[in-house]
Amino acid sequence: MAHVSRWLASDGLGPDALSGEVVERFLAARRAAGYTSYLTPKALAPLLGYLRELGVVPPDRMPVLSGAEAVLERYRIYLVSERGLAAVTARGYVDMVRAFVVSREDDEGAVDLWGLTASDVLGFVLAECPRRGRCSAKLVVTALRSLLGFLHVEGLIARSLAPVVPSVANWRLAGLPRGLEPEQVRALLDSCGRSRAAGRRDYAILMLLVRLGMRRGEVARLGLDDIDWRAGELIVRGKGNRAEQLPLPVDVGAAVVAYLRDGRPATAQGRSVFVRVKAPHRALTPGGVTQVVIAAGNRAGLGDVTAHRLRHTAASELLRAGAPLIEIGQLLRHRTELTTTIYAKVDRDRLRPLARPWPGGAA
Repeated sequence: MAHVSRWLASDGLGPDALSGEVVERFLAARRAAGYTSYLTPKALAPLLGYLRELGVVPPDRMPVLSGAEAVLERYRIYLVSERGLAAVTARGYVDMVRAFVVSREDDEGAVDLWGLTASDVLGFVLAECPRRGRCSAKLVVTALRSLLGFLHVEGLIARSLAPVVPSVANWRLAGLPRGLEPEQVRALLDSCGRSRAAGRRDYAILMLLVRLGMRRGEVARLGLDDIDWRAGELIVRGKGNRAEQLPLPVDVGAAVVAYLRDGRPATAQGRSVFVRVKAPHRALTPGGVTQVVIAAGNRAGLGDVTAHRLRHTAASELLRAGAPLIEIGQLLRHRTELTTTIYAKVDRDRLRPLARPWPGGAA
């Protein structure tokens, strides 16, 4: 901000002169002066937004975004506003395709998208995916298809090149969900020292994950107003900004109550149920939930246990109790029944009558 002020004063300009052209001139001067940070219009967005609220910079004087980072920012906004993706998911998509967009940027910062060809797309996929794992490669091609669709919708490329992106070989439902055994679940829960505030918080988080099959992001987004104690229900805010109701079991509710009464600090910021242990007591992030699970797994001697593995554990426990797949899908909030059918593969008792005898009899 100080640099902007000095530069405007040296040119005899006031804040109201911050048009797109003036912003580009300032950034060019900043790069020429040898600065290595805050070199794109995105860096001035907070300042311009503040001045815009004050009425100093009119809306039509906002800078026109250009360059790779500007294209990526437009893409991120599109994902959140038009496709309904969560902010963290949109950011993940942007990170996956950043190298592709940057590769189209020339020495002057302009991005050549109109000349994009199928060979360019295939070349990026063939160079990027072999050095990644299967799941990471799938995310790259998925994000790349999404980006190419966005570029076509925005008129930045003449035709959609999304169909050009090849698929990563990965057969659906080929693997098996790896849930924990009942004794491992007990060890995981017992590892939380509930005499401490942190232990009560971690125990409540693990109970939501292993009993209700919630995702780590859903646990992080759970708010105080999402729990209806009288009805025994809670609202889960999941993928695609969907809000769905789930029953709140007595043991899970008791764990959450114990944390709220004797664990959640009075200085907690906002209305999130789970907050950081150390000040400032901001809302716990999805990454923070993951760390809670990993730490509990290490304390219990189970190694690195992920939050999604506890989701599989909840489904497996329901299956052992005789719950039909349709009810498991409702609890896990799957959009299609096909997603839930993977759990049929782990029900050995029901699969055993279908197994054909080994040729020649038992060895």
